[in-house]
Amino acid sequence: MTPLSARSASLTGLEHLQSIVDGTVPPAPISQTMGFDLVEVAPGRALFAGTPTAAVYNPIGSVHGGFAATLLDSAMGCSVQTELPAGVGYATLELSVNLVRGITAETGRVLCEGRTIHVGRRAATAEARLTQEATGKLLAHGTTTCLVTDLSA
Repeated sequence: MTPLSARSASLTGLEHLQSIVDGTVPPAPISQTMGFDLVEVAPGRALFAGTPTAAVYNPIGSVHGGFAATLLDSAMGCSVQTELPAGVGYATLELSVNLVRGITAETGRVLCEGRTIHVGRRAATAEARLTQEATGKLLAHGTTTCLVTDLSA
């Protein structure tokens, strides 16, 4: 068990994520690396926000698809986590991403909302949409299947 998962093992998934939103628990390191934040959580829902910069550009001068994929994966996984009891975690088994509009630094702040579809004892599914905050235009969307796991194992 990693220090991050050990710290969260005593909290429900929703409690752990809410403590990140309110600043009592630090966010996952990937948030700082990629430049996005978890801004809202509710049962079955997680909302991330970020502003793409040239730091996440690919060689052809636009935001790398991995930025969108990471936001989608984070939002979907955290939406699943909001429905998990203490001591239970998840791992992404499958991730499907559809990039529908190019992203650049000029896109401005983006929002990524993940919502659960189904959360069972062994598997969970979720979906997410990445949109431009200013216009609401869809930038990318995705689905995931997660393995639900016992954190003490």
